[in-house]
Amino acid sequence: MKKSLLFVLSICFGLVVFSQQAYQFKIDTKEKTAVQAPLIGIEPLISPAITRTQTEKEAFTPPADRDINYVTVIDIGTSANAYGYGYGGGQRSLVWADPTLNTVTNFHRMGGALDLGGYSGDYGYDVSKDGGLSWENMIEMYVATENEGGEYFKDAARYPNHAVYNPMGTDNPDDAYVVYFGPNLWGTNDIWGGYSYGVASIGDTSYYTKNFLISDDEYFYGVPDGYDLTSQGLSIVIDDNYDLVGDEYQGNLIVSKGYWDEDVEDFVYELELLDAPLGDDVGFTADEKVAFGPDGMTGYITIISNNGEAEEQSGYSSYYPIYWKTTDGGENWDGPHFIQMDGEHGIGGIVYDHLSDEKIAELFEPPLPAREEISYTTAFDHDIAVDAWGNLHIAVVIGPTGADAYSIITAEGYIAAVDIFTKDGGESWEVEHMGYPRTFRGYFPDDAFSEDNRIQITMNTAADKVFISWLDTDLEDEEDNNRPNIWTRGFDPITYLKTMGSPVEDGPTNVTLFSEGMWQAYMAIAPKYCLEPEPGVYHIPFTYEDMDPNDNVAPVQFKYITDFSFSDADFTIQGIGEKTPAISIESVSQNYPNPFKAETFVTVGLNSASNLTLEIYSLTGQLVLSKDYGQMISGTHTLSIQSTEMNPGVYFYTVTAGENKVTRKMVVN
Repeated sequence: MKKSLLFVLSICFGLVVFSQQAYQFKIDTKEKTAVQAPLIGIEPLISPAITRTQTEKEAFTPPADRDINYVTVIDIGTSANAYGYGYGGGQRSLVWADPTLNTVTNFHRMGGALDLGGYSGDYGYDVSKDGGLSWENMIEMYVATENEGGEYFKDAARYPNHAVYNPMGTDNPDDAYVVYFGPNLWGTNDIWGGYSYGVASIGDTSYYTKNFLISDDEYFYGVPDGYDLTSQGLSIVIDDNYDLVGDEYQGNLIVSKGYWDEDVEDFVYELELLDAPLGDDVGFTADEKVAFGPDGMTGYITIISNNGEAEEQSGYSSYYPIYWKTTDGGENWDGPHFIQMDGEHGIGGIVYDHLSDEKIAELFEPPLPAREEISYTTAFDHDIAVDAWGNLHIAVVIGPTGADAYSIITAEGYIAAVDIFTKDGGESWEVEHMGYPRTFRGYFPDDAFSEDNRIQITMNTAADKVFISWLDTDLEDEEDNNRPNIWTRGFDPITYLKTMGSPVEDGPTNVTLFSEGMWQAYMAIAPKYCLEPEPGVYHIPFTYEDMDPNDNVAPVQFKYITDFSFSDADFTIQGIGEKTPAISIESVSQNYPNPFKAETFVTVGLNSASNLTLEIYSLTGQLVLSKDYGQMISGTHTLSIQSTEMNPGVYFYTVTAGENKVTRKMVVN
């Protein structure tokens, strides 16, 4: 959900007239819209001399007869208050994991128990150079000093993004730099906002840089939500160009692109504006993100908003993803393009499979709407990743649109954490449901501020698996997300296999179950990439804030989860993406032998007579071979593949029967 600096963002722009709508709601829908976000400058400047300890909190002892291995949680750095990770903020690059360096960093504002008297406008970081086993904490590398006699320093830093960059390309973390970019308090009476950016050497902590950009009458700097650092060394930042004082969206995004300059030992930024027109009744973007694939050339910018181009269902106004794509490392962007989620041209897995017949009957007054008439919306924040084939994955919470414009129905069972993804560069879209959160938003404290599910996406090094995480409170007596656990699920977009929540549960995994973080994993963060301590094992370095939910300005302790991981063996549940009424394919084997030189075989099981085809694609998505076997009877069929038209390398074969497809990987020697 988009945060603000000096004003309240509300997406409740007015009631939609029911006479224009094809259906009405039956139950208390618990509609949620954007609420007030934190204002800049309300936090304490200096950390109090004390902070909470674990003994002062409600103690939790795991049951002796548990049948689950709960995670280990350790203390790392501290901050002056909970704004270190941001209330309602869209920042996701607060934790960075570099598999090549086996390094994890946690970037935050200073203060708290480990920095008594520390100023909340200063930046620091915690770093582990051994995959999270041991840590150096509270390395300060940005100190606010610009003051004209006011209460706050002009360069006091706020909600940051960061990454780790190694210009030498070694596997030694001491050769790398922490790269940061965040907003500050700089501004004038009629123009508000500034950026602070720079680097800090991990190996030589005495070296760090500090640079500023100040708003003018063309670029209105706010709080950038989107950040990524590419494999080519591009530091890229996305912010909506919004005049905070005049309360006016300028119709474009600010794209800040930083390139490493060896002479100055720093990133040097150039700024440009990207046209992003919105609908007449939409005054801003709810969230912005940017991500690049492993090659550093294919990337996407996404926003959550409404630009008036998507088909509106039954008179209800909704949010949906809008994206731009680059294939030349960010030099040029093609877009904007919108994703139609609902209606007859929407994503089948949303239109036909998101709500059961029972849920539709519970939600709507008779006569019940057709599935193509139901309006769906995204929630107000999201995260994105780009896989090995240059395809976009959008982690977002979706649900039916509420009666108020741009609101979402959050009654239990109606919202879902999903991966909206493409397998053809954006020509078509699919969805995979990761789980149904029970609650949507937490309020801290006394309804002053809020935090939604904080959905995030992490990829493995090969970028062929995604891990989507979110916050949810599963206590029956809690109506809001005030006592969150971390939930996550892995998904393989090639095989459509997903991880299980437990040995007997088809669902997400409760990461903090029976741990110190149970029901108090506030403001949790997951990195862009996971670590892989051994082949086929994916360790996700989660962090969260140990905070007092009743005191938003009390010091906080950052917590690190040392030992949560999935393995290849955990991918056992078959997802089916774009569901269809009839499933023709019963099974598709892994090709055998694999790898192969001359010939290999694939066994296909059909449960009904279907037209059968086989297609083979290269790693770059080029169609190498296509065979149409015509109508095949139900039963088992063995298909032969010869390598005469394929050079040695990795390929993907897709078996299609009727409306169903299964894709697997094979290797030619």
